[in-house]
Amino acid sequence: MHPIVKPALRRGWRDLNTVQFGMAPAHAMVLGPMDTATGSFLELLDGTRGMPLLREQGREMGLPDGHVDGLVDRLARSGLLDDATGGGPAADALREKTEVMDRLRSDLASLSLVARRPGGAVERLAARRCLRVQVRGAGRVGVVLAALLAGAGVGEVEVRDLGRVEPWDVAPGGLPVESIGERREDAARRAVRRAAPDRPPRASSKERQEREGEETRGLSLVVITPRDGLGVHAPDPVSAESLIASGTPHLYAGVVEATGIVGPLVLPGDTGCAGCLDQQRTDRDPTWPRLVAQWRSGQQRRVAACDLALASAVAALAASHALAFLDGDQPSSAGARWEASLPGCDWHAKPVRAHPGCPCGTAEKTKGERTPEDGEGHETMAGQQPHATRLAGTWRAHV
Repeated sequence: MHPIVKPALRRGWRDLNTVQFGMAPAHAMVLGPMDTATGSFLELLDGTRGMPLLREQGREMGLPDGHVDGLVDRLARSGLLDDATGGGPAADALREKTEVMDRLRSDLASLSLVARRPGGAVERLAARRCLRVQVRGAGRVGVVLAALLAGAGVGEVEVRDLGRVEPWDVAPGGLPVESIGERREDAARRAVRRAAPDRPPRASSKERQEREGEETRGLSLVVITPRDGLGVHAPDPVSAESLIASGTPHLYAGVVEATGIVGPLVLPGDTGCAGCLDQQRTDRDPTWPRLVAQWRSGQQRRVAACDLALASAVAALAASHALAFLDGDQPSSAGARWEASLPGCDWHAKPVRAHPGCPCGTAEKTKGERTPEDGEGHETMAGQQPHATRLAGTWRAHV
């Protein structure tokens, strides 16, 4: 182990005996009392020294036996310490790719704040390279989101869509103006490739054969980003049946009539799905099915009200939620939808309950667990982010 105090956290002394690590309240921590010699020793925890050398230098500074090990253990348990050589073989292989690591330095620093265990941040970053995510929809939201995931180190990001790029599909960080008239999937593939810091590891022949046999096999996550905002405002339960049946986690994101939507993140069997949402709305408003049927009819469609700023905000928030899930955490979109409308852009969450009438069966499995009712406990982005259900198990991305 080569201990390093997490460099992403700025350090400052509150007084002669108390040191504060970090500025933002979400990750800041105060430790004390700390004497002058120990404070000076912190400068040696820079990742260039192993424990034997640190113990020796600690004795030279007059620190008592066992003090260095105790300090390192205390910092590690507080989530303030990283390991410059940790993370396992996959992390070692990633460190050898100097140019790739330089592209991902900021992402690694961010991960170090949420992965408390020493070496956990680079381990998560290396694990991303083995993940496969599918984005369904190559519009202003979908392609930007796919590029963000690829740029953050997700190994394989594929975008599915039909048709050709229209002028209103173009977006900074997404489809360039040069792609107008090209097949959407081809243009999206190039945008993702440009954003990725590295080529993904090649899948084995067995993995490729399995994928050909079942479209969702090997997918860590599917993100549904329909260009038609109706597909995220009122997602069709039928279109997600194969995802529910295969147990594939999926996240909805998009813009409808100048309203951005992120969620729900559906964990089949544990959180409410598109069918639950549809049943829930029907319970509240008996005319809901009639309206949806009219909206889904074959009438002529107009260009969607999806401005660049809101589409980019939705793509960024959805990418952040997707990465949190892929890294093994539970984002607040699990069983909830985050929404914001122009011009105020006030993000708020609406729970998506597991409905007993939905054939997904989640309500029966989670019976007895506390689930917020609709309209109860809506939170803003500045407040505590609610979870609509307590998950029965811990979901992790497939590696």
